[in-house]
Amino acid sequence: MRRIKNILICPLEWGLGHAGRMIPLARELKARNYNVITCSGKSHQALFRKEVPGLTYIDFPGFRPGYSRHLPQYFFLLMKTPLLFYHIAAEHFRLKRIIRDYKIDLVISDNRFGLWNRSVKSVYVTHLPVIPLPDNLRFLEWIGILFHRFFIKKYSKCFIPDLPGDLNLSGRLTHQVKLPTNCRFIGILSRFSDLPNDGENNFRFPHNTVIMSGPEPQRGILRKKLAEILQHMEPPTVILEGKPGDPEVTSRSENIISYNHLPSNEMRGMITGSSSIITRSGYTSVMELVSLNCSALLVPTPGQTEQEYLARYLSGKGWFSTVTQKQLGKDITLPPVKGSWTSEIIDESRKLLEKALDELLNQ
Repeated sequence: MRRIKNILICPLEWGLGHAGRMIPLARELKARNYNVITCSGKSHQALFRKEVPGLTYIDFPGFRPGYSRHLPQYFFLLMKTPLLFYHIAAEHFRLKRIIRDYKIDLVISDNRFGLWNRSVKSVYVTHLPVIPLPDNLRFLEWIGILFHRFFIKKYSKCFIPDLPGDLNLSGRLTHQVKLPTNCRFIGILSRFSDLPNDGENNFRFPHNTVIMSGPEPQRGILRKKLAEILQHMEPPTVILEGKPGDPEVTSRSENIISYNHLPSNEMRGMITGSSSIITRSGYTSVMELVSLNCSALLVPTPGQTEQEYLARYLSGKGWFSTVTQKQLGKDITLPPVKGSWTSEIIDESRKLLEKALDELLNQ
């Protein structure tokens, strides 16, 4: 009897978005009758348990650099480089034991540099072959490109969650650099893709939606600022706090309704029924909104150059609107929720993912 292969999925710990975009991969692999094992910290495990029940879970938290209230994120990360290299080495050696103990056949690492092993196939998932720097430091980006390329080449394949050509979401982060030969575009990844439409939409009343994401302290700063602006505004605002490990508590204060967490099917109803949406410009958030044909007002995390670039790039395409956190005020203009792109993005994404997985799993 043929043994069912074990596939290990390890998302980065820098926010729930990295776990969120692994959910459609986990669902697809489970549908193909593979045994899926997730390796992550407790908050990521809580999300996987709610969205893809029946998996095996290993407590394997990754490097979490934290975020500064005042320093730019690229500078703060540079200061943490020695700690990052320590975690890369430690994770690499711990992976050897996990492969042996759980008889792993394939490792999928979302932006965790050290999770490759020569004894099994490994896949690195990233949308950042280019790690963006501020305009006055762009001449130094080649250092990050070479650094990232070094680790990408250690893996059997590199999956890029985007589309080739003009219908792309990542811009110069992916499309203006020569990619290693093991890179494959797999289309956008969204936990809302291919969900069965079997749940009642409880959000048919008029409302705006705020989707919270990212680490503290900037997360709390943005929430406080938006609550002050929106608490007297019509229609009411629903805030999804993004805390899957906490009880799914609902609270209301004036015109603000808060949910710690919603299952994907209910969250989809909340988003698609919105009058307008406000969220960070994290790449997973953007992919999920595009999958629902919903636009939003993007508020990039201050000092996080990737989010700042994505907000500018996508607003320049006319797909989203953007405003800096500092510019948020009571005169805020909320854009319509209807997206202006074509369904080709979704159709092509499905084909690209199936093609990449077929190539990987059948070789």
